[in-house]
Amino acid sequence: MIYKDFKGKKLSALGMGNMRLPVIDGDDSRINEEEALRMIDYAMANGINYYDTAWGYHGENSETVLGKALKKYNRDDFFIATKFPGYDLANMPKVKEIFEKQLEKCGVEYFDFYLFHNVCEMNIDAYLDEKYGIFDYLCEQKKNGRIKHLGFSAHGGLKTMERFLKAYGEHMEFCQIQLNYLDWSFQYAKEKVEMLNTYNIPVWVMEPLRGGSLAKLSPENESKLKALRPDEKISAWAFRFLQSIPSVTMILSGMSDMKQLEENIMTFSEERPLNDEEMEAIIAVGKDILSSKALPCTACHYCVSHCPKGLDIPSLLALYNEHIITGGGFIAPMALMAYADDKRPDSCIGCRSCEAVCPQNIEISEAMKDFMRKL
Repeated sequence: MIYKDFKGKKLSALGMGNMRLPVIDGDDSRINEEEALRMIDYAMANGINYYDTAWGYHGENSETVLGKALKKYNRDDFFIATKFPGYDLANMPKVKEIFEKQLEKCGVEYFDFYLFHNVCEMNIDAYLDEKYGIFDYLCEQKKNGRIKHLGFSAHGGLKTMERFLKAYGEHMEFCQIQLNYLDWSFQYAKEKVEMLNTYNIPVWVMEPLRGGSLAKLSPENESKLKALRPDEKISAWAFRFLQSIPSVTMILSGMSDMKQLEENIMTFSEERPLNDEEMEAIIAVGKDILSSKALPCTACHYCVSHCPKGLDIPSLLALYNEHIITGGGFIAPMALMAYADDKRPDSCIGCRSCEAVCPQNIEISEAMKDFMRKL
């Protein structure tokens, strides 16, 4: 196992995410505890010492199962990370109540790593609102030794991350973002990494395989990569891409079965960053995936000035593309919660005025209809 230095600690470069544990009968809230504990035992035995969970994972059962799994180990032999669930605005006044319950569920007296969960457009105002006292409370817990390292995770855009960093950046020790070779351009992950670099904040990675979608490619794209590294698994390419980014410290993978766990541990037995030719190839594969699925909006904004409803069409199309690429998911619906009711996709009246000036000839009105169907 490769290890990374972080403030005097040796962290396994591969962390185990506990959002996709094995479940019973396809019910996400019913974790197969026997299999989950077997996987965590294997992870511990093979060098993984970082375990990421959260209040809401697996119907609020992930923290409890992880606590059971780690209870038999020496507390100094693992690092546990969890998060304040700000993805639900109803939780904002409950930071003390939730934090105390999380310690109880995980069976620990302190958290090694604790995060503001999912900083995004929907919750940024609440996270920055002093009346909830979230920042002050978490800083107090850090001062008292109940949080060793404080950070945040983010699914929001660059402007939202920038707002959070301007307010709290000097106090953030790490940041967890969605980072992979597809999102390097698609979700502006490159720019997010660069922004974090200006604050000297190391990067924690979530969704390295984009929910598993980057573990299998088209035969054409697979052959391009195999020509450069015949012995490298396709899934390993995604991890090698991340090993090539200097500020990446922790790579989290939510593994659902023992086979995935074994393969990922094998990948992280060595560090094999990509050379320039390989990096160019993997970026090209990402662009090819996007071009085959996403609408080619360049955010020129010609459409906006011709929309009688004043919709921010480029941002709506960006969310539509996210929903298409992901095959659903929570990011687009969550982001739309920050939009006024009359600025969402269903406000499109289908007049096609925007389409008359679109340089890319996108059928915008059809995309808005399809977006609503998929939502």
